[in-house]
Amino acid sequence: MKALIWDVDGTIADTERHGHRVAFNEAFRRAGLPVQWDEATYGELLAARAGGKERMRYDFARRGIALSDEDIAAIHREKTRIFQEILRAGRIRAREGVVALMREAKEAGLVQAIATTMQPEALATLLAAILPEDVRGTFAVRIAGDMVRRKKPAPDVYTEALRRLGISPEEALALEDSEAGLAAARAAGLACVIVASDYTKNGRFDGAALAVDGWVAPQVLADPLGIGHPARVDLALLLEVHRRWWS
Repeated sequence: MKALIWDVDGTIADTERHGHRVAFNEAFRRAGLPVQWDEATYGELLAARAGGKERMRYDFARRGIALSDEDIAAIHREKTRIFQEILRAGRIRAREGVVALMREAKEAGLVQAIATTMQPEALATLLAAILPEDVRGTFAVRIAGDMVRRKKPAPDVYTEALRRLGISPEEALALEDSEAGLAAARAAGLACVIVASDYTKNGRFDGAALAVDGWVAPQVLADPLGIGHPARVDLALLLEVHRRWWS
């Protein structure tokens, strides 16, 4: 294995419930829209659509709210600005165990990359806000937001990351938290480890090489390779998962 390719939302940090959702609601309020996404509604939208603008179109359509693509894009830009303010205020943190794994991979000489639907400007702010300086610049490639034509569950972010890294799917491992992310990684030919978040832990993870509910002291959700019950998701575990998947 030569590379780890990281998803961001829900995987590196629990950004959804108290980050993106809050930012969307404030953007809707500022735009004068009669919409507020509670936690249950937002969880439903996460499962239904990947990408913020896509969730807005889906939800507005079923509410009978007609907005142009330009209006949706403008609201989403305001949402991104609000989300960045939340990040700068220190209200979002990396999930426990993430930074330790990034350091392990860096010290072992593995390449690390990001493949996310988050917008590039928000991604830059998040990495600066939640990661220490020694791992912040670790990522050789960052594929984000609208840099590709189709968002997850399409494989575009992963195929583009692999292309830029100059490696084959067999040489990398995807780290995800959701069904859509798993589908994207598998469609790109990658083995995928799921570290589910609160919003995604009840998902179906058929096709994952391993699925757990946390980076430290996790509960196992799916274990087709017979890995067992790890104390934490560390580099040794990921190397063994990758080896078994491709053996």
